[in-house]
Amino acid sequence: MQYIYENFTFPPDQSFTVRAEFLEIKRYTALKSHVNFEIALLENCIGKRFIGDHIRDFEGTELVLLGSYLPHCWQYYQLADPTRPPLATVIHFFPDFLGKQLLEKPEAKLLLTLFEKASSGLLFTGPTITAAKKIMEEMLATSGLTRAILMLQLLDLLAHSEHVEILSSPYFNAVETSGEASKINKVFDYIFNNFRNEIVLQDVADLIPMSSAAFCRFLKRKTNRTLIDFVKEVRIGHAAKLLLEGHHNVTEAAYDSGYNNISNFNKHFKDIKGVSPRDFIKRYSEHAKVVVPL
Repeated sequence: MQYIYENFTFPPDQSFTVRAEFLEIKRYTALKSHVNFEIALLENCIGKRFIGDHIRDFEGTELVLLGSYLPHCWQYYQLADPTRPPLATVIHFFPDFLGKQLLEKPEAKLLLTLFEKASSGLLFTGPTITAAKKIMEEMLATSGLTRAILMLQLLDLLAHSEHVEILSSPYFNAVETSGEASKINKVFDYIFNNFRNEIVLQDVADLIPMSSAAFCRFLKRKTNRTLIDFVKEVRIGHAAKLLLEGHHNVTEAAYDSGYNNISNFNKHFKDIKGVSPRDFIKRYSEHAKVVVPL
């Protein structure tokens, strides 16, 4: 899957943006990331979400909060309700959109915790979605200080929500500047496109370019992973995706993910996912729906 870094700019009279648009029912094939935080409310779709190393089917309405530089993508297969259009309401913002001093106040303690957790992606469910949708609809109809106040209400709602799930491993949220994002993009793109083949350390380091030793330090500092760990997790993430889709058996998923040894594949899979490939399939088979591509 291709990896793309996006750069958003805000209008001069806005410190954050909110927009609503119809979704196109299609399989997007690029993981995107950006420095801005993102709140996304997706309605009336059936598909699959990719957030960091998290891959899971979804259906109906979902609400997510994504931190800076967290790779994400949704693939939309079909409508949950054919009589209604698929909609997305998206907010892009920086945590300090009303000034850094606000986040230093004791009342903002829960907001800081929320933003820290957002580095792995947060999925909100139940009554939080209903309340958030109402606020976001009001935001679309207002502007100026009224919209900013509603934004604070929305963030406060999310910060106090008990209906929330952390999605991805934290190492995907690893970049602090756009310059480093460009370097990480090259590495991600190379590995996502070549993980089925042998990955040579110096070949990856030459992309930056850096020496092998400098690259290892850089990658460890920014992702808390070695190159070997990173490649292993990308391969296992891809294998898990294939198994969840239901079109590959364990052996096929292993070979399609760059493994030539089933024993190594089973060991690595259990290291990453905590269960064997077969137990992984059993665990998700009860609630994961197989969707026939359109």
